[in-house]
Amino acid sequence: MSTVQISAADVNKLRQQTGAGMMDCKKALVEANGDFEAAVDYLRKKGAKVAASRQDRESNEGVVIAKATADGKRGVVLEFNCETDFVAKNADFVELANKFADLAIEQNPATLEALLALTLNGASVADVIIENTGKIGEKIGISKYEVVEGEKVVPYIHSNYRLGVLVALNQDGSGVDEAGKDVAMQIAAMNPVALDKADVDPHTIEREIEIAKEQIRAEGKPEAMIEKIAAGKLNKFYKDSTLLNQEFVKDSSKSVSKFLDETSKGLTVTAFKRVQLGA
Repeated sequence: MSTVQISAADVNKLRQQTGAGMMDCKKALVEANGDFEAAVDYLRKKGAKVAASRQDRESNEGVVIAKATADGKRGVVLEFNCETDFVAKNADFVELANKFADLAIEQNPATLEALLALTLNGASVADVIIENTGKIGEKIGISKYEVVEGEKVVPYIHSNYRLGVLVALNQDGSGVDEAGKDVAMQIAAMNPVALDKADVDPHTIEREIEIAKEQIRAEGKPEAMIEKIAAGKLNKFYKDSTLLNQEFVKDSSKSVSKFLDETSKGLTVTAFKRVQLGA
């Protein structure tokens, strides 16, 4: 049995650094015979055990963070999950998600795996997540991570961190940032499946055509007319579901493409990402 005296100051110091509870910190210091670093390791290991024990839990709550670099040439969006809405609304949880996004902006990892391997405050992001699983008592983790580059990248966070959008445009200059935000809100609201007609997945096109044909047949239209009517329905799908061809939400008299060109001649979207919590 250890005879090392554990002071309240030591317990508080460990608590301040790790965020663990007072009793957990005291127990860690006792188990480590007063060795502060060993106590931190003890709490980290405890966190790892908590994380392992909660792998079967659902973590569909959380936050989505979207940010761009200072020069606006690159943006990142990530989804950081937890189990309950209560934790998702906690300021410390949101701050941790922002730290991960800031690190991604600074270090430019290309993939989620690369992001998890980056170092934050002396530990890998993966280990920081494990440590905080122990502190929070819920399964947490980064489930999605996307990067977009362009001449001007505009980030947008919608609905209290529940949805994030990145929009890359081919120009920068007067009015472009504001236009980018309008388009980001369009993407948040309308959820386009692709940027333009040519970007739609061929399987999606085939599916839409087959659905259209079945609908037309069910209406009793002549077989000779089916192909032509199906083509019209496909064009309607493009208008409804591809970003540049959608009606602009703020002015339905024009498409998103026309709105952008009127903002600045030749202005268009080159890429976008939309990440919705739990989707």
